[in-house]
Amino acid sequence: MILPCLLVAPTDTMGRGVFTSDFLPSGTVVEISPVIVMSKEDRGWLDKTALHDYIFEWGNDKQSCCMALGYVPLYNHSYASNCEYEMDFDASLMKITTMRDVLAGEELFINYNGNWDDATPLWFRAT
Repeated sequence: MILPCLLVAPTDTMGRGVFTSDFLPSGTVVEISPVIVMSKEDRGWLDKTALHDYIFEWGNDKQSCCMALGYVPLYNHSYASNCEYEMDFDASLMKITTMRDVLAGEELFINYNGNWDDATPLWFRAT
């Protein structure tokens, strides 16, 4: 499920991103997408490819990884994100929910640390 008001468009500094054409109130589920779960060994190979920047650690032990389908891999990072992602390990799904009101035309961001307000430094320079 991807809300029809979401679109992928170029950003000024981060390549592509996910934007909304409608106002989204806080608590809106904007996307629920299936994931493809891969093993620790698969992750070793993926880390050597361009897909490294698009996969997520998976499982309670974070030994596996997943490739989310839908728009999930295209949400850009922000330490002041307006959305949060939730992983459902049993159903192999990821859900994106707004954490504050989001205005029409605004880009949707997630925090790659997993919690929308986690300021832990990432593996790349981020704001």
